[in-house]
Amino acid sequence: MANPWSASNEVPIFRRQGDQLIPASDRLAIEEPLEIRLGFGPSGMRQQRSLAVTMRTPGDDFDLVRGFLLSERIISRKNELLQLRYLGAGLEPEVQQNTVLAELHPGLSIDFDRLTRNFFAASSCGICGKASMELVQQPSVYPLPLSGRLWDAATLSKLSGALWENQSLFQETGGVHAAAIYHSSGELALVREDVGRHNALDKLIGAALNKDMLPLADTLLLVSGRAGFELVQKALSAGIPFMVSVGAPSSLAVELAAAYRMTLVGFLRQDSFNVYSGNERIVN
Repeated sequence: MANPWSASNEVPIFRRQGDQLIPASDRLAIEEPLEIRLGFGPSGMRQQRSLAVTMRTPGDDFDLVRGFLLSERIISRKNELLQLRYLGAGLEPEVQQNTVLAELHPGLSIDFDRLTRNFFAASSCGICGKASMELVQQPSVYPLPLSGRLWDAATLSKLSGALWENQSLFQETGGVHAAAIYHSSGELALVREDVGRHNALDKLIGAALNKDMLPLADTLLLVSGRAGFELVQKALSAGIPFMVSVGAPSSLAVELAAAYRMTLVGFLRQDSFNVYSGNERIVN
């Protein structure tokens, strides 16, 4: 089930042309809160608990929740998530479509102490409020392959243009991030967009989980912005061995990628890029 809301809306503006301000309109990416609630516990003793609130662009909400739960190590496989549904029947539509209940398998135990953090994730950063560095540097759900697909430099240089062609919401608004998975053949497998970088990647991973594609051991991940620590951590949780960003990586992202022998490429352009770790997966 997809969120029925539009991902953008039109607003009145004034646009400067020459020496005048002229009435016009512009389309903006919508940013709305999504609360993620967990249903858990054995049959007959089920409980509900609010887990997180994230600012996201409506659409692909269930993929977002799937990816979030996997990257936070709450689930590790598809069958541990029994059902996803919106809460709030009978309430106003904006309330009804902004809370998702994730029903977990009765045999799945939840360590809420491990998850201790302020779970309000702004659209620019999904890591704010983690209780300790030990909690954020979680091991990968799927160990990365030590060998596998080699990517040639010429193919990598073409990816940013290919991503642009599939960023429909960005072309409409200019205000969202994208995350895309490419098959070993170089063909686009999945792409998701969101006002938040981490949300776009969670939506992508959640879609892959729902399609039984995990682990993504023979794929390449391309993100439209910078490569922060949390994006590398989320990619590792899905078993992605190769990550490329259009922007810069952070120092901690490079350290984490190197520790897990992930290939990390930044500043992707048509004629150049930087390799920060794992250059053995790239050939000329």
